[in-house]
Formats: sequence, structure tokens, C-alpha cells
Amino acid sequence: MSWQTYVDEHLMCDVGDGRTLSSAAIVGLDGSVWAQSSSFPKFKPEEITAIMKDFDEPGSLAPTGLHLGGAKYMVIQGEAGAVVRGKKGTGGITVKKTNQAMIFGIYDEPVTPGQCNMVVERLGDYLYDQGL
Repeated sequence: MSWQTYVDEHLMCDVGDGRTLSSAAIVGLDGSVWAQSSSFPKFKPEEITAIMKDFDEPGSLAPTGLHLGGAKYMVIQGEAGAVVRGKKGTGGITVKKTNQAMIFGIYDEPVTPGQCNMVVERLGDYLYDQGL
């Protein structure tokens, strides 16, 4: 299965009542984009570096927020070294780290944080279990 198929069918899938994430991507730990939805924001390398640092040093994003594509998200409870979550207005972001990549999901209402977490973390757990 191609990486784009994972994004299209497993991240941008129906999360309930015909709703989907706003955008999603799979980005290598080196910052290279493996696959992304057409609406995924163009990010800066330093934004990915800061997210990676938070996986290594949990809490490092809390004072400054999580930045992606120029948007700033307030960092909320995640899982140290595995999941970073952020909130911005009525939407937010979930980032799940695997062995080789980061799975990004961005949502806006009416999609809920829990729905985004479920979709992103389910794929991330699957890829992690596959050694990816």
C-alpha cells in the first residue's frame, strides 16, 4: 500500500456522520513528506524540528506552543515521547510518532479532538507495530 493511500483511506476517512479531518500527513522523522492531503499546510523545517524535540524532551513545546504552517496551537495533554496534541480555537492537531515517521491529523469542528486522536493514533499504532 502506498503512503498516499494511508493518508487518503486511513486518515482522511469518515470519522462519523460523513465528517473527516481537515488535513493529514505522514512525515518522516527527517522532515521529508511521505504523503499528505491536498489541504495539509506547508510547514517550515524548524517547525518539524521543534515537534521532534518535544518527543525527545516532553514539555519543550508547552511554553511556545506547537507551530505548523504558520498556525500556533496551544499544547495540551499528550503521551510523553509518543503523542503531541494541540488546540487552536474550535480545532486542533494530533501528532503520533512511530519508529520512522510522524502521523499528523488536523481537525476543525464538528470533528472532535477524540475523533482526531482515534484516527491518527490508530494508524500510528499500526505502523509502529509494523516496525515503521
